[in-house]
Amino acid sequence: MPDAPKRFFADFWRLAGPYWWSEDRWAGRGLLAVVIGLNLGLVGLNVLFTNWYNDFYNSLQNKDAAEFYRQLAIFTGLAVAYICVGVYQLYLNQMLQIRWRRWLTDRFLGTWVGENRFYRMQINATDTDNPDQRISEDVQQFVQKTLGIGLGIMSSIVTLISFIALLWTISGDLEVPLPSGGSFVIPGYMCWAALVYAVLGTWLTHKIGVPLVGLNFNQQRLEADFRFRMARLRENAEAVALWRGDEAERLSLRESFHLVVGNFFAIMKKQKDLTWFTTFYAQAAIIFPFVVAAPRYFSGQIQLGGLMQINAAFSQVQNALSFFVASYASIAEWKAVVDRLTTFTHALDRVDERAAEAGIARDEHPREDVAVEDLALDIPGGRRLFDRLSLAFPRKKAVLVSGPTGSGKSSLMRAIAGIWPFGEGRIRLPRGKRLLFLPQRPYLPIGALRQALLFPGGVEADDTTLSKLLTDAGLARLADQLDRSENWQLFLSGGEQQRVAIVRALLHGGDFLFLDEATSALDEASERRLYELIRERLPEAGIVSVGHRSSLEPLHDERIALLPNPPPAAAATAR
Repeated sequence: MPDAPKRFFADFWRLAGPYWWSEDRWAGRGLLAVVIGLNLGLVGLNVLFTNWYNDFYNSLQNKDAAEFYRQLAIFTGLAVAYICVGVYQLYLNQMLQIRWRRWLTDRFLGTWVGENRFYRMQINATDTDNPDQRISEDVQQFVQKTLGIGLGIMSSIVTLISFIALLWTISGDLEVPLPSGGSFVIPGYMCWAALVYAVLGTWLTHKIGVPLVGLNFNQQRLEADFRFRMARLRENAEAVALWRGDEAERLSLRESFHLVVGNFFAIMKKQKDLTWFTTFYAQAAIIFPFVVAAPRYFSGQIQLGGLMQINAAFSQVQNALSFFVASYASIAEWKAVVDRLTTFTHALDRVDERAAEAGIARDEHPREDVAVEDLALDIPGGRRLFDRLSLAFPRKKAVLVSGPTGSGKSSLMRAIAGIWPFGEGRIRLPRGKRLLFLPQRPYLPIGALRQALLFPGGVEADDTTLSKLLTDAGLARLADQLDRSENWQLFLSGGEQQRVAIVRALLHGGDFLFLDEATSALDEASERRLYELIRERLPEAGIVSVGHRSSLEPLHDERIALLPNPPPAAAATAR
């Protein structure tokens, strides 16, 4: 097998295979077995229908009323059975789809969200766009199309096996006269006609439709980009509105949508070309068996029922052989979905590989400080922020980290948190101590205010405690609204969001609190009150702040000034 197809099917099996050995394997395997059985039942009923054609049309040709009505009764029974089997085949197929999708979605979510891969993918600047769309839509299409195409292929194979012998028997031999005066006999000639017709159609379909794979891949990417831009506008609505950026955003969204439209027009053109051929192919297949079998009918070798039976059997064989032709557009979409999920999976692998290659060692030590030893940090792309930084952040002290923009202050916080892999050196953490990190822009989940305060969980507090902390933090207006549900990042001002984040930190009670400009949206008086509240509620905690304000200096015991590379990375001064 050539490398590309072999690699594709290996990637496909990596996506599809684990479910069938998962904790849900018995339910999945059972449903699949029943669905396959019902699929085979439909094929068997089609065989019975084909045999029925012969008796039914012969009764018409012979004007045999009794036999005609008997055949109608047989048809009624077959039709009822076909409807029942078809309904449950669809119902159980959909049940299997949702179980498989649920398991696969949980697996992708666990991998993407686990160990902060969602963040590391972003800072590693991988070429994987819109992972949310890949998990929400591509997984659903992967499951649906894999089952649809897989069952379609199986049904086509079983149909071919079931009908090829029947068609061979009833089609008879074709005697082809030779110029020399003799003749050449083709046994089961209708089978050969179906094979030639399907092979030629399959080859032409592939030649016409192969560009659809790449076009469908791009269409999914462009649609996701367009949705992401609109979601980003909604999330930053206030900033855009204040800057009167509505027209600029409209033009940007319009340009993004024009790319969607342009690619869709390319898909339309290719699908039009493909539809021209496949429609002609399907229409020609209706009359083709009559044309080929007509000489035997007119010569009296077969009756009308035999002719109709040959037509039905030929159609089944030809449809089975032409599965690729009829399903090419769906196969092209499926190929694009597999490629998108495969690139997503490979990107997750690369993130883990880069994390394993990271030169920053992290371990625990028995002391009660956070120690940084010979630490050098880089930004993605290779530029060094600072080199050979060594310092310690003790408990029960407040340390201010300052320095010009770009000197690596925030990157230092991320490295201590374990989410910044670019650099080398060692970070030593106090054994058994909890470190909390507050970014400049806190994350507040949509839902009840109580959820936002207790996020991400693992801590409990009664309403009295929550209300008291909100009041102490300057959010008295929210003290009686703990069950109110909002999109709090839109409902609260920047300063109020930072107050909520500090209340959350006080509830979780860390041994070290790292604040990366976590009070920058507050006025100086409010900032001072919050720092006093932190020292009051967490007197044993070490506090490390990143900030530019001179008003922060009196609130800390020590100041560390980071200088950008290449000068000495840091100079520490005690107050």
